[in-house]
Amino acid sequence: MKTRLSYLPLVIIIILALAVRLYKINAPLADWHSFRQADTASVTREYLKHGLNLMVPHYHDLSNIQSGKDNPEGYRMVEFPFVNGLTVLIIRLFSLSEQQVLIGRLVSVIFSLLTLISIYILGLKLSGKTTAIIAAASFALLPYSVFYSRVILPEPAFLALSTFSLVCFCFYLEKDKIIFYLLSLITFSLALLVKPYAVFLYPLFFALTFYFSGKIFSRKMLVSLLIPLSFLPLLYWRNWITQFPTGVPASDWLYNQNNIRFKGAFFHWLFEVRLSTLILGIGAVVPVFLGLIKKGNDSFVYLIWLFCLLIYATVFAGGNIQHDYYQIIFLPLLCLLIGRGTELALNLSSQLVNRLIVKVALLSLMLLTLFVSWYQVRNYYLINHQEIILAGQAVDKLTPKDAKVIAPYNGDTAFLFQTNRTGWPIGFYIDEKIKLGANYYVSVNYDNEARELEAKYETVEKNDRYLILNLSKTKAL
Repeated sequence: MKTRLSYLPLVIIIILALAVRLYKINAPLADWHSFRQADTASVTREYLKHGLNLMVPHYHDLSNIQSGKDNPEGYRMVEFPFVNGLTVLIIRLFSLSEQQVLIGRLVSVIFSLLTLISIYILGLKLSGKTTAIIAAASFALLPYSVFYSRVILPEPAFLALSTFSLVCFCFYLEKDKIIFYLLSLITFSLALLVKPYAVFLYPLFFALTFYFSGKIFSRKMLVSLLIPLSFLPLLYWRNWITQFPTGVPASDWLYNQNNIRFKGAFFHWLFEVRLSTLILGIGAVVPVFLGLIKKGNDSFVYLIWLFCLLIYATVFAGGNIQHDYYQIIFLPLLCLLIGRGTELALNLSSQLVNRLIVKVALLSLMLLTLFVSWYQVRNYYLINHQEIILAGQAVDKLTPKDAKVIAPYNGDTAFLFQTNRTGWPIGFYIDEKIKLGANYYVSVNYDNEARELEAKYETVEKNDRYLILNLSKTKAL
């Protein structure tokens, strides 16, 4: 009975985490980073329409924006579509084809709960129960963590698979059972396939081996050298996708776009804006710092972990400054450091500090964190352009299911996704797009292009929110 009660705090945290992640869970896919979410969700949609082939994923964007080459087949050769395949199976199993966005979000939520449990176990193994509980609660409630735990992106699955792989490796080191090692190898392989930058976490396996064995040279350290076997599926996938160059997005900008690395803007955006304010809400910076400086056998693991993430941010400087979801990988470490630092503050000697004041200060910092971070994140949930949803619904209702649509939205595919059609998220060169198969045009901006096309092609529907044209039918002169 006592053992069961020991898990009660974790159960409460999981329930609380699930509750906050259901906030606006059924919202249309037009919130923050909807363009990237739409691209991911459209892979699932195309699988549902045309059959599940994990080796050849397709999506809705036929333009040359992503790869610099026209993509008439709509190939989407980025991460291995493991999560999309899982989502498709769930949708088919429960006949939920009308709830694709909802199921996609819920799959991410489930992965995030696995991450939460993994953070708790890692905290328990490395630093004790207090750290584990506070770390899990931090991941459960930090507004940045909550929002990015219910987005349709590969990141929630990547975070779950990578942290669970570390947990399995800890169990292997403790119990010396090969099953845990194999689970660690498999889940790390999947993490790499979902997001190749899992490679930056590789040194953690050595750090954990040293922590549990206390030796640099040992049998288990030699076994940890076999972890690169998990890279083989990734290498195969990366070689495979070279056969589909039109579906491989340009990625050079991820490394050092505008030579941003180590400039003032790099430190400002990464450390001040993203990590300190957006994720930690200013207040949690204090326990994170305390967690880093706290003595203990586990400190070595955390320092190696931090070093790995700093190398990652340095290599992918462009990506980390351009998009705030590139910092999701920092969440497990930051939450564990919050737990570790909070425990240090709570255990300070009463001869050095007033413990009541310390508790009040920690509570105040926690509230400050939630307030500041929520102030930043709250707008992420907003649907700022309801008109693209209304126009998309009209296109889906009024055009054939196999229609190809031009849905200009400055290259953002969120509008195209709402139409439930493949096509182009940008206008211009309309005649060329018609030759490539475009047969409908929808616009929520009555600009010069829309007016010129309206004068030439038959209007399907027009109101004060959108214009739909049939590019297959010209008006009589």
